[in-house]
Amino acid sequence: MDYRLPEGSCDCHFHIYGPFDRFPQGDEGRFTAVKPFTIEDAFAVWDRLGITRGVIVHAVGSGDDNAVTYDALRRYPDRLRAVAILRRDVSDQRLDELTDAGFKAVRVTMIRQDGKPVSTLGTSYDDLVKLAPRIAERGWHAQLWIESSDLAAAAAELEKLPLNYVIDHMSRTMADKGHEHPDFRAYTERLKTGRYWTKISGADRNTRIGRPYADTAPFMRAIVQAAPDQVVWGSDWPHVGHSAETMPDLQDLLRLLHDCVPDETTRRKILIANPARLYNF
Repeated sequence: MDYRLPEGSCDCHFHIYGPFDRFPQGDEGRFTAVKPFTIEDAFAVWDRLGITRGVIVHAVGSGDDNAVTYDALRRYPDRLRAVAILRRDVSDQRLDELTDAGFKAVRVTMIRQDGKPVSTLGTSYDDLVKLAPRIAERGWHAQLWIESSDLAAAAAELEKLPLNYVIDHMSRTMADKGHEHPDFRAYTERLKTGRYWTKISGADRNTRIGRPYADTAPFMRAIVQAAPDQVVWGSDWPHVGHSAETMPDLQDLLRLLHDCVPDETTRRKILIANPARLYNF
């Protein structure tokens, strides 16, 4: 069975790259694309799946040059919103330009590998602390690329800032950790406060067994059960960094969504109503 989403559905997490003669990438191997994936390429995928709107998460491989994302927003303002990468010294004028174009958040790289941030090109937590008052004034939130264990440790400091938060990829909790783990349960409890949102995305990143990602289903179900009004969905297209063997099939991701959220009313909330509220479509 091929799944197609209802009219008005929003892909709340995808990336675009290129064309590279206009929008070159930085030099950060695993987060750079081997070929262009333009906004028009994304629209072609959406047309097959029934997606109407989307939120571009500016690719970390491009650093704080948000030009490729800014260009797409300017050309398709009714269909797109975006999440930026920023440095703490960004000017107020540039923040206003990004806000007017449809940027709604900054993505903060708090996920680590061997004790260090996985990317030096993303917005850091220290950047966020300095940016928080200025982006809050403009109605932005912070999107956190963070694991549930680190969220548990950082939450007290995060909650001192005048911001709401969106947590990437189901808190990047690896499936073998178990959905009953205290860190994951603490994350789902935070969703109930109304100050945190999350994206049910990244099953292909969190799985230990591969397609069709059945080991991630308990996590998705637990999230939706905890706070269905605080959840949005994202494809993470075009899945940069995957090999040919592990490249996700979008139908697998849609099947997982339908299996974990069988109630149509709740699915429509996650796909349509919640994104409209969070991103002001």
